[in-house]
Amino acid sequence: MTPVTIFSGKTLALFGLGGSGLVTALALKEGGARVIAWDDNPAKIAEAAAEGIETADLRRFDWSPVSALVLSPGVPLTHPEPHWSAKLAVQAGVEIVGDIELFCRERARSAPNAPFVAITGTNGKSTTTALIAHILREAGRDVQMGGNIGTAVLSLKPPSDERIHVIECSSFQIDLAPSLAPTIGVHLNLSPDHIDRHGTMENYAAIKERLVSKAGLAVIGVDDPMSRSIAQRCQESGLNVALVSVDPIDGKGVFADGETLVGANGPDTAPVADLSGIGSLRGAHNAQNAAAAVAVALALNVSPDKIRSGLRSFPGLPHRMEEVRRIGHTLFINDSKATNADSTEKALRSFDEIFWVLGGKAKEGGIESLKQYFPRIRKAYLIGAAAEEFARTLGSDVPHVRSNTLEMAVEQAATDAAAMDGPAVVLLSPACASYDQYPNYEVRGDHFRELVRSLPGLEAKGV
Repeated sequence: MTPVTIFSGKTLALFGLGGSGLVTALALKEGGARVIAWDDNPAKIAEAAAEGIETADLRRFDWSPVSALVLSPGVPLTHPEPHWSAKLAVQAGVEIVGDIELFCRERARSAPNAPFVAITGTNGKSTTTALIAHILREAGRDVQMGGNIGTAVLSLKPPSDERIHVIECSSFQIDLAPSLAPTIGVHLNLSPDHIDRHGTMENYAAIKERLVSKAGLAVIGVDDPMSRSIAQRCQESGLNVALVSVDPIDGKGVFADGETLVGANGPDTAPVADLSGIGSLRGAHNAQNAAAAVAVALALNVSPDKIRSGLRSFPGLPHRMEEVRRIGHTLFINDSKATNADSTEKALRSFDEIFWVLGGKAKEGGIESLKQYFPRIRKAYLIGAAAEEFARTLGSDVPHVRSNTLEMAVEQAATDAAAMDGPAVVLLSPACASYDQYPNYEVRGDHFRELVRSLPGLEAKGV
C-alpha cells in the first residue's frame, strides 16, 4: 500500500467504496487523515466499517471541516449531472479529487523523480499498460502496475527512484487528477465513448489530452484526427513528443511497417522488433499498442534485445483477442472487452472466415460502422438486448441467427465452423456493453471461455 500522508491531520469525505474506494480510504487513514466514507450500497458501508473506516451519510454531515471529497471514478462528476456528493462538495467550496490525484500528490512530496508511466486512450490502453509492464519486468526492472487495469493505484508499493509505476488511466480518473504529470504519458487513440459522462466528444478529448499535456515525454498515437491534433498542440507547446503509428511518421517515435516495428528520429529509421507470429499482438491495433510500448521502453533505456524478448513472451490479457482454444481447424477468440464498434473493428480486421458472436446492450451507432467488414463474416450469432437492432443492420448481407444466449451462440457457432473446409474463427466480439445479461465484460468473457473449454473435440470436416 501507498500511505497518503498529504492530508495527515485533516478530514476528508469519500464517496464510493467499491473497487478502489476502500483501498483509498485505508491509504488515507494509514497516512494520518480522518476519513468519513459513504456509499449507496449498504454492504460496502458495512465492509468499510469492519475495516475501521468511519462512515456517515454525507448528506447529513457537517462539511465545514472537510478538506477534500475523494470521489470514485465511477460516480458522475459533471454529466449527465453531478452526483449529489459532488454538488455538496461544490456548495461547501471543497475540492474534488480521485485516487490517481492522491497518488500524484504523494509522489510529488515523497519521490518526485520516481518513474511514472501513465497510459490512456479509448481502446488498447489495458493491453499497452500490461505490455509495458511486462517488457520492463522482463528487463529486470522493479515494476508496479495498476490503475484502471484493475489494481487500485494506492494498493501498490510506494513510489521510489528505483521503482517504475505503470498506471492505466480512464477519462473518469483523469478528470479527477488535476496535477497528473507523469514521467512518460501515453495517449493511444480517440473514438466516441463515454459521451454520456463527458457531454461532448470535445470534452472527452480534452480530458484525455490532460494526461500528456504535462508529461516529461508524451508518447502519442496519431492514427486518428483528434489524436493528431493533440500531438500537434503538444509539439507546438514545446513538449517532448514521440509519435506512434501503424504508418510511417514524420519525426521522432516508433511506427509499424507491416509486422516490423521501426524506430524513427527524423529521417533516420531502424527496425527494432518483429511482431510476426506473436498471437497476443495480432492485428494493426496491437501494432500501435506495441509501438507505444516500445517507445516507452526505449525512453527508459531498455535494450532492443530485451524489448524483443519481452514482446515475444507477452501472454496477452484476458478478454482482449484472447486465444481460448483450437478445435481442429477452428480457433476460438475471446474479445469480450470489445464493448463498442470501434473495438470490435480491430478484431474483424484481424481474421477471415469469422463466425461472429455479438450483442448485449448496444451503444450509440450500433454496428453500422462495421459494414465494410461484413464480407469477412460467414455467419453471425446475436445475443442479448441488441439482437433485433443488429439483425436489421446485418440484413441480407450476413447470414445470422438470433441465438439469444451465449450458451446457444457458442454451440451453434462451433458446429457451423467445424463444417468448414478450412480454417475458421469463432469470435466473441460483442460491440456492446454486457449489462443486459452480465454484470461486466469479464464475467461475459469468463462464461465464453468456460463454454468453449467444455466443448467436445468436434470433428472438423476435411481434417
